[in-house]
Amino acid sequence: MVSITEDMVRQRAEHNDCEISSLEEVTLHQQDIERIEYLDRWCRDLKILYLQNNLIAKMENLSRLKKLEYLNLALNNIEVIENLEGCESLQKLDLTVNFIGCLSSVHSLRHHIHLRELFLVGNPCADFEGYRQYVVASLPQLKWLDGKKISRSERIRAFQGLDEVKRRVLEQEEDYLRTRAEEKEVANRKVELKERECKDKKAALDLQENKENREVQVNMNEVTSCDLNEEQEEREFWNTPCSFTPESRLEAHRYLEKKREKENVKEKKTKAPRTLITADGRVMNVNEPKLGFSLTEDEENNAIVLHLAVYRHMDTSVLDVDVQPTYARVNVKGKIFQMVLPAEVKPDSSTAKRSQTSGHLVLTMPRAEGEIKVTKTVPNPARACPTRRSSLPDDNVRKSNASERLEVDPSAHRVLDLSSIVPRQATKEGPLECYRSASPATADCNSFSGEFVDDPDVPPLI
Repeated sequence: MVSITEDMVRQRAEHNDCEISSLEEVTLHQQDIERIEYLDRWCRDLKILYLQNNLIAKMENLSRLKKLEYLNLALNNIEVIENLEGCESLQKLDLTVNFIGCLSSVHSLRHHIHLRELFLVGNPCADFEGYRQYVVASLPQLKWLDGKKISRSERIRAFQGLDEVKRRVLEQEEDYLRTRAEEKEVANRKVELKERECKDKKAALDLQENKENREVQVNMNEVTSCDLNEEQEEREFWNTPCSFTPESRLEAHRYLEKKREKENVKEKKTKAPRTLITADGRVMNVNEPKLGFSLTEDEENNAIVLHLAVYRHMDTSVLDVDVQPTYARVNVKGKIFQMVLPAEVKPDSSTAKRSQTSGHLVLTMPRAEGEIKVTKTVPNPARACPTRRSSLPDDNVRKSNASERLEVDPSAHRVLDLSSIVPRQATKEGPLECYRSASPATADCNSFSGEFVDDPDVPPLI
């Protein structure tokens, strides 16, 4: 028996950041759920609830969902419409392909003033004579029934002769309930017989195990007889006719579940472990998840790039990447993808990223020992030596490509002599002249302009 758990609901609340208290929509279809529980406590704000294709036998624990607008319970084992009084905002109810034979239970939906659509197709009550007329007259707020719009004229005709329709519907309902009681008795007898047969088989197996002298023969006979018995039982199970009831549906489901368990046990026993690295140390290429991939070389960055076509909506937490110097391994939900690399790489410098558009996994692995590529640089003219000459042809080519500038001999540089602008007469050397002669700049000036002549008419420089 599969029950609704908090982890199950939280896993289906990814669109709401895994918060279930404020969840407005949840999908719990095809989970083999047999009972509705806890949803009215955990998810009070639910507006849309999908519970189709399960094994639910009763509508319960839904009365607290005041904001529920759409409830889908198609393909279940429901026999009566009940326990929906608290769903005040219910607008659409889908009960397709259930076992509702009590058509009078639709009266429990009369107080749902917002109910607009109802689906009862595929139920035993849909085969009753006067079924549509009875439902249309019982639920005046309905706009659609079984996907067909209810016109105004149809609603008027439904109220005409309603008493006779009710009488016929109730008679058919009583007949159906009698047959259902008989079917339940037959199903209970079958269950009791199967339990007795299982006990007898277990007792026989226990007796055979106690015989130590014939262990090998018994085991060989058991294997062949078990295979034959399984094939015969499977043929008998699927070929024997039976009525379509909740019990037969449960029986078929449990039979398939047991068969899957046996097949899984056989696969675990017979399936050999996958060889990733041989005994002599040779690494194998493995692609268990059967994903598309491409292995390329990035010459500019001197690295090897592996593109793995991981599914777009797969969570990154289920991926485990392991990069080794000679191979890369990716664990995708328990399935191994392994690729031998064409050259040795640096695992510590490798990176793994997911594409935001496609979701693909991109592994960038720099080479451990690769070709060193020289980047082209433009020579700096300021640092170039103008007097250097080389006889090599490469140097001549570089010089021809670079711009050349003429340099003046540094010895030709002179400091502008301002004292020679105004002519002065030779006088005795004063304190100003002594100061100037002591400085090196004045010495340089005197070396170019001759002796200093003091002119009394010209004021001194400050």
